[in-house]
Amino acid sequence: MPQHPDVLIIGGGVIGMTAAYFLARDGVQVEVVDKGDFGQEASWAGAGILPPGNPARARTPIDQLRAHSTAMFPVLSLELRERTGIDNGYLHCGGVAFPDEHFTETDAWRHEGIAIEKLQEADLLRLEPAIGRGLGPAYHVPDMTQLRNPWHMRALLAGCRSLDVQLQANCPINGFDLKGGRIVGVKSGQASISAGNYILASGAWTDSLLTQVGWRPGVRPIRGQIALLNTPTPLFRRILLSGPRYLVPRSDGRVLVGSTEEDAGFEKHTTARAISDLLSFACRLVPQLATAPVECCWAGLRPGSPDGLPFIGAVPEVNNLYVAAGHFRAGIGLSPATAMVLKELILKRPLTIPIDAFRLNRVASARI
Repeated sequence: MPQHPDVLIIGGGVIGMTAAYFLARDGVQVEVVDKGDFGQEASWAGAGILPPGNPARARTPIDQLRAHSTAMFPVLSLELRERTGIDNGYLHCGGVAFPDEHFTETDAWRHEGIAIEKLQEADLLRLEPAIGRGLGPAYHVPDMTQLRNPWHMRALLAGCRSLDVQLQANCPINGFDLKGGRIVGVKSGQASISAGNYILASGAWTDSLLTQVGWRPGVRPIRGQIALLNTPTPLFRRILLSGPRYLVPRSDGRVLVGSTEEDAGFEKHTTARAISDLLSFACRLVPQLATAPVECCWAGLRPGSPDGLPFIGAVPEVNNLYVAAGHFRAGIGLSPATAMVLKELILKRPLTIPIDAFRLNRVASARI
């Protein structure tokens, strides 16, 4: 590895690590730095729900990003397992969604030709007998999948190491050296790290660095709390969705119960009220969970954006800096297609997905 990589990626979460893996796989010399340990923030904390998608029929840019990611995950998961020996837990399990004002995906999925079936309560109970009574009709989404976030991050990390990606944990970046519209180095303590191109993928912490090159798009932390239950044997097989909350059953009997959406700044801790509400929700959907041991609880800070869309693409007026942040609840689910687009931008290839909707300057107040 030469002293100066072709690409320096700031942020070792799922977006940064997937981009590093894709670039290195194409022969690009990559370095990734992170302020802490790799993949230990929102990427580790999430539930790993992967919605279905059909790239050939997805209409909007965000639907295309989702659909391409969905299509890429089976191949990426197999490739990582063959390269590293690490199973990321990718599983075709299906899902059940209880409709409310938050559930708007049915039209997009139907347009894409994705199987989705409305079930009355009797049909639902035949499908998943452990589900509580009186919950009303629901939608069966047989092509919903999942993975286990910590396993996926371990596989990505090992995959990057196998491709000679240089990795520096506990390396906070404090600022940029900017000359003539180009980044010539980033500051870490008393040292400077130089590269040909730079990708800023630092999640909820992205704004603090972008302000130093004149942009403040409004990426902010949104806390999500999760509880983990552990049942002796699995009670249900499919992911259960109700608005922003969910139950994700793992094959070993564990059940993830999430998640809150709290504008709490950088306060990453669980609270008694939120965990109590989540556990009540779990027992309402699957009453037998009332006797399940609570194994642990945790919180993560998702990178929210003002309009709910991520920021992906070149940073205006800085010709070798790119951003990929603000994926909110969908970082894992959108990571393969986001990394694909970043690779195409860096290597000056035609874009598979139009990204104008994700440009940094779409938010009128983003320019300082």
